Amino acid sequence: MQSETIVGPFTDIVQQSTRFIWEMTSSNIPNDLRWDRLLIMVSLSLILFVVYKGHGSKNSEGRERKAKLLEFLFPKDIYAHVSARVDIGLWILERCLRPLWVVALFSTIGPTTEQAVISLLGFSFGPSPELESTFVWMLLYAMVSLLCYDFVFFITHYSMHKIPALWVIHKVHHSAEVLTPLTRSREHFLAGPIWAGGSAFSFALVAGTFAYLFNGGITPATILGAGFFSFIFGLTGAFRHYHIQLHYPRWLSRWIQSPAMHHTHHSYLEKHWDTNMAAVTSIYDRLFGTLYIPEKDEYTPWGIGPHTQHDYRSFWQNTTGPFKDWYKMLNKGASPQAGAISDLNGARNDRDNLKKVSQ
Repeated sequence: MQSETIVGPFTDIVQQSTRFIWEMTSSNIPNDLRWDRLLIMVSLSLILFVVYKGHGSKNSEGRERKAKLLEFLFPKDIYAHVSARVDIGLWILERCLRPLWVVALFSTIGPTTEQAVISLLGFSFGPSPELESTFVWMLLYAMVSLLCYDFVFFITHYSMHKIPALWVIHKVHHSAEVLTPLTRSREHFLAGPIWAGGSAFSFALVAGTFAYLFNGGITPATILGAGFFSFIFGLTGAFRHYHIQLHYPRWLSRWIQSPAMHHTHHSYLEKHWDTNMAAVTSIYDRLFGTLYIPEKDEYTPWGIGPHTQHDYRSFWQNTTGPFKDWYKMLNKGASPQAGAISDLNGARNDRDNLKKVSQ
């Protein structure tokens, strides 16, 4: 008597495909949705809810409002918004394609850069001084890694805003009309290799330098550096794309990016356009004149502006949008813009018109 159930090829293929998709998505959960980040985010949100007595959260239009606890934490108008659903689709597509380029980039750019730096320093200064790996050196390595990463991130981000051919890719991220923890992973699938390549280059640049100084004995410092960076960014990183305002004192905001500063970065108002480009610190934004520290409860309508938002609302529009914009640039000489609005009343009227069209 046959004890095992026979599984046909069609059922087997479906089961394997489902298992593959689950493993692919579950093993690539965005950092902002991991339990430790969510725990930090919810804990801070509860503190803010108590301290500000229900104030401090924003609605889908980017306006501060008083809310009850559940609405304060998970407002329906944000999480039921079409933009939040598009976040999910874009994240799944990017994660499915990620294995195609992650291995290629990190196995080439990182090691190649690292070895090139070691060889250049050896050629220029001779054999490694073979410094002893102390805690102070490890801490310095972590801080230099953070500053180098932030600088490369700033340059990459600035270029993606200022160069039209790159802006059409990054525009997908900015087309988010509401901010949720998943919005951080809302990227066009072509943007992933750019960010990953920059990260690999920045970390390898510092790793090669310190590997030369320590004659290769730098692995413990590398682990500490990764932990230090993760800790600094993880404290409030999820809040960067969360509807609740989290301000730092103004003096601290001049050194470290507060989540509220990223709210203004996603605003389509002209005064907020192309500001706060760095990931962690405010140093480079200060140096290059792109720093903007918002006031409490400042109005920040999110998206790319009512004049162009209708072209980047659905999953399909965001996936094919860059290719359409490139076609227009090549054949018509049109340069895509962000659709920034300088007049608040004009922005409000255009936003209302956009709502009517989408309903």
